[in-house]
Amino acid sequence: MSRPPSPLAAVVFDMDGTLLDTELLYREAMTLVCAKMGVEMNHDLHLSLIGAPPEIGNHNLLTAFGPDFPVRTFRDLVHEQMEASDSGGAPLKPGALELLTRLRRSGIGTGLATSTGRKMALSKLEKAGLFPLLDVVVARDDVAHGKPHPESYLHAAARLGVDPKMCVAVEDSPLGVRSAAAAGMYTYMVPDLLPPTEDLLPLCRTAYRGLPEVEEILFGEL
Repeated sequence: MSRPPSPLAAVVFDMDGTLLDTELLYREAMTLVCAKMGVEMNHDLHLSLIGAPPEIGNHNLLTAFGPDFPVRTFRDLVHEQMEASDSGGAPLKPGALELLTRLRRSGIGTGLATSTGRKMALSKLEKAGLFPLLDVVVARDDVAHGKPHPESYLHAAARLGVDPKMCVAVEDSPLGVRSAAAAGMYTYMVPDLLPPTEDLLPLCRTAYRGLPEVEEILFGEL
């Protein structure tokens, strides 16, 4: 258990796998698209794409499928598949709406730092009903360097007008944890498809089971 900084200035969240329960949807979409393109999305490759900014994901895809693999076509088809599967809004992680609502009512800043492009990220957040509860959204195209570089979280703190050391970051992926920790934020991991590893644990204050437990810690109820 690790108490947040006091006073807590802001909480900055990752999006996919942290606020939105989309990682399994992405796996299904990528598997389907790969089959249509005559290649196979295996387990290890899929895991290597979780939380990865496009430049890292593209490298992993080209390594797996060869230098001539049409990455842009792959990404466009996955995007189309995701649009079709979550046309009514991506499912929320349990406790996401409640935690964001409580932070807003408590006057604590809320931000988002995602490896997804801005257009897609805003569309997802609007459909899920979360956009009005976020003070700042930092997408991949808002920064020069994606995760695990700390720029996404540093940019979020700067736009919120707060010291990163007085912020909590909530992440589900190893790349995201490394990014937030390098930015100097109190980093809480809520694992989704990737469990915390021994080398990762020193970088995050605690790994929690879900967002309701994070809410209890943030508001001193545990």
